[in-house]
Amino acid sequence: MTELHGTYEPRFHATRAALRRNLDSGKELGASLVVDIDGERVIDLWGGFRDPARTVAWDEHTITNVWSVTKTVTSLAALMLVDRGDLDVHAPVARYWPEFGANGKQDVEVRHLLSHTSGVSGLDQPATIEDLYDTERAAARMAAQAPWWAPGTASGYHLFSFGHLIGELVRRVSGRPLKEFVAEEIAGPLGADFRIGAAERDRSRIADVVPPPPLPFDLEALGKDSPAYRTLTGPSVTADVANTPGWRAADIGAANGHGNARSVARILSVLARGGEVDGVRLLGERTIDLVFDVQADGIDLVNGLPLRWGIGYALPRRDTLPWIPDGRICFWGGWGGSMIIMDLDRRMTISYMMNKMAPGILGSDRSAAYVQAVYDHLP
Repeated sequence: MTELHGTYEPRFHATRAALRRNLDSGKELGASLVVDIDGERVIDLWGGFRDPARTVAWDEHTITNVWSVTKTVTSLAALMLVDRGDLDVHAPVARYWPEFGANGKQDVEVRHLLSHTSGVSGLDQPATIEDLYDTERAAARMAAQAPWWAPGTASGYHLFSFGHLIGELVRRVSGRPLKEFVAEEIAGPLGADFRIGAAERDRSRIADVVPPPPLPFDLEALGKDSPAYRTLTGPSVTADVANTPGWRAADIGAANGHGNARSVARILSVLARGGEVDGVRLLGERTIDLVFDVQADGIDLVNGLPLRWGIGYALPRRDTLPWIPDGRICFWGGWGGSMIIMDLDRRMTISYMMNKMAPGILGSDRSAAYVQAVYDHLP
């Protein structure tokens, strides 16, 4: 039987049991799960292994690449600048980043970047993973591109470009690279074990990701001029790149954040708790309200899912993830099934991070089981 550690309130025994079953069956390799309700960790569990050979235990301080959960922290960084009055979501991006106004993008607004509706969802060809590692150069290339669809008319998931676009705005406005801003303004003040990229000193406690089966995409069938094809090949990325030194050293605010369920919950609970965590205020209520200003609601042009986007975060649609209820809730997930959910009605944050990636585009049967079990045992 795989060891499972941590604490939980007895009312959440079914959630713990679901995690235990998946660890014992091998569906999970290593994982961490946290539920925070108004500052109390009612679930704080971790267990399994960091390696496929099952020789190194996933312990309390294990971290892993959290893929697109990183976007939720990057969005928070931008919203903090909005809250300070340094950034306006309704202003043209070119006000802060003049070069971005090239090629018909002069009217693209900050909110369009934060809701995946800008039309700049990837790099024009040629594009390689190494291009993303030169953060400023990649951002400059995106600024020079023409949009791939009419900005503001639909969402097209900004798979990797999200981090470079928002990151460049953060750099222009704050004077600091995104990974530095996150370290000094978010993770540091909150005491959260999270960073964009990964430090060499943390190498020994990183759980390598285990790639999933291939995504169910026939790229050629998408059509080479489609936003989906252009995004998924601009650049093409395989999951095992997350285990390489180049990836870990980069500043990819869309996908190379490293943390665990506890640290991600610590950071994102700021939304569920009214903008303040243990005396550290990052956002005001008016800025949090912006998250729920719907920017797109329909079939995403890149990932093909029915999605409802607010400013910076997805909002519930029962036809996409039926296990996330309606209400004042915002969320997003990472490739392979990791999930961060902020339920403002209940002042609750659900955070699940793991290393064995499941198939699919958003969420997994595992994340669904844990989240459903949590909600089943709430008043």
